[in-house]
Amino acid sequence: MNFRSRASTLMHRYLRVPYSLHVHEFQSPKKPRATFVFIHGIGNTLHAWDSIAKQMPKDVRLIGIDLLGFGKSPMPDWVVYDAKTQARSVGVTLLGLRMVQRPIIVGHSLGALVAVEVTKRYPLITQRLVLCSPPFYSPQAAEVKKIPSRDDALRTLYLTAKKYPERLEKLSPLAVKLGLANSALNITKDNVGSYFAALESSIINQTSLKDVERLRVPIDIMYGIFDPVVIKKHITTLAKTRSNVTAMRLNAAHDILGGYEKAVVKHLQELI
Repeated sequence: MNFRSRASTLMHRYLRVPYSLHVHEFQSPKKPRATFVFIHGIGNTLHAWDSIAKQMPKDVRLIGIDLLGFGKSPMPDWVVYDAKTQARSVGVTLLGLRMVQRPIIVGHSLGALVAVEVTKRYPLITQRLVLCSPPFYSPQAAEVKKIPSRDDALRTLYLTAKKYPERLEKLSPLAVKLGLANSALNITKDNVGSYFAALESSIINQTSLKDVERLRVPIDIMYGIFDPVVIKKHITTLAKTRSNVTAMRLNAAHDILGGYEKAVVKHLQELI
């Protein structure tokens, strides 16, 4: 380990200074009408938002972020890739951009959970949340049930997948080829570790469902009726019980493709 690596480890691991993340500004007009921050899902990069960014008006600021462990952001092997750690890095990164407007944060899947945590930790940063396909799961019960809940069944599925990382590496390009996943999905030997670390700490063991109930900012949740990893009951309950939450059901699956993409673009344009 060279001096730079040791210094970086000391600063981030032991002094707990959050990492700054890789940022790409799709467009940055001088006087933007609005600012959007895009946070990608697990296994993706900020380029998952390329197509949506191209369809947005030219007078809004559009910022994409690579989460810790993905894309061009740092990929430390000692980090616990939970929503808290991701949110601290996202918060530091956004503060470094010197935004003149509170942004609308748009998160997909894991990115939606991180967006919730960012708003929980830094409530003054966020103007509004748009959560796409958020995998909200209730806390794991202390006792094992005879008939497992959908939440527990999905946790079991994720833990099973974690045992066979090489299969996931082979399946991800096939999913892209078949149009089942965004073209930015790229799971390799280099990032499969951070993929499963994020899966376990941010999705399997999460508090996002309880956290979103406490937020006060406007929250729009978009989800597909054919999404196998989203529990619709949690979303509809939030919309019924929280006056600041709106749920939008789409004829779509998990990834933002086709009609889902059109719906997201239309909704974001309506928020300007």
